Amino acid sequence: MVHQFGSISKPDIALRLGISLPTAVQSVKSLQLEGLLDEGDLLESTGGRKATAIVFRKNARFAIGVDITRNHISIVLINLAADIIEGTRIEMPYRNESDYYQEVGRSIKAMITVSGINPEDILGVGFSAPGVLTEDGQMILYSHVLQVSALQCPTISRDLPYPSVLCNDANAAGIAEMWKHKDEPNAVYLSLSDTVGGAILLHDELYLGENQRGGEFGHMTMVQDGLPCYCGKKGCMDAYCSALTLSRFTGGNLGLFFERLKAGDKSIHAIWDQYVSYLAVALNNLIVSFDCKVILGGYLGEYLEEYVDEIRGQAAKLTTFSGNENYITACTYKREAAAVGAALLYVRPFIRQQN
Repeated sequence: MVHQFGSISKPDIALRLGISLPTAVQSVKSLQLEGLLDEGDLLESTGGRKATAIVFRKNARFAIGVDITRNHISIVLINLAADIIEGTRIEMPYRNESDYYQEVGRSIKAMITVSGINPEDILGVGFSAPGVLTEDGQMILYSHVLQVSALQCPTISRDLPYPSVLCNDANAAGIAEMWKHKDEPNAVYLSLSDTVGGAILLHDELYLGENQRGGEFGHMTMVQDGLPCYCGKKGCMDAYCSALTLSRFTGGNLGLFFERLKAGDKSIHAIWDQYVSYLAVALNNLIVSFDCKVILGGYLGEYLEEYVDEIRGQAAKLTTFSGNENYITACTYKREAAAVGAALLYVRPFIRQQN
């Protein structure tokens, strides 16, 4: 009922939920008292008395998402429709030290103050981070990127008076993307950042695997005995498809790489062609494995919209099943997807509780 963020009549509520009209009316009154619903305009008559529209208040509650990376943190405040009310990116190298977590807490509190919202309307704070996490989202078991292990969520959120939970950054970004694709319950999110990761979403739920390592696409073997990967193995997809394989040719500046690509730099174009050839192999493997949409995201996602047709064309040369290459699409969130997805860890269950 409420997740549509539109208008619905009380009789429709009763019909959809399979309850009596008096019970539906009582449910609506209860949600109105909680500040979640308002009465809107009269709806068109279907033969009797005009029904009153019931409108869900998307600004009734809020959640905060924080994406922790090696070199910066991104913080967003979203409402129940996943609209970003406030957002900031702070250049701050990660340190597993108390003053780092204190600064994160101060930044979150400052954002809440600037927004002017009632702090009591905040559902919780979701933290996204690269690494393998426990199933309950309360510990980072190990993160190569952050160089930490056994990091407890309460350590990160100790200066905050809100519930908190951790989520793998690629999984969080996948959750955010699926929020924008409600009509498609299945998708694979491929995160092409300084490391390669991903998320598997089946029936609108994350598939994490039996050891919380589902979606670790960066360690699929692309080339036997190929380039070394940071994991210690050789030939992993990460060594061929991470954003670093492009940005290292422009001093670590990914935006500059694509500027030079657009300008027709022949040396950069040759590097890009090779990159796309490897990416096409990875995408073909994902498509034949999952047979659903593959969303290209991560740091590269900001730049890939205009190159999707080229990438699809390369994947089409490899695919066994015609038409599968059309499953490939660029991400909706060009930036801060992981932070939004982390915040949605509180929004999604809250909305489901109202149904």
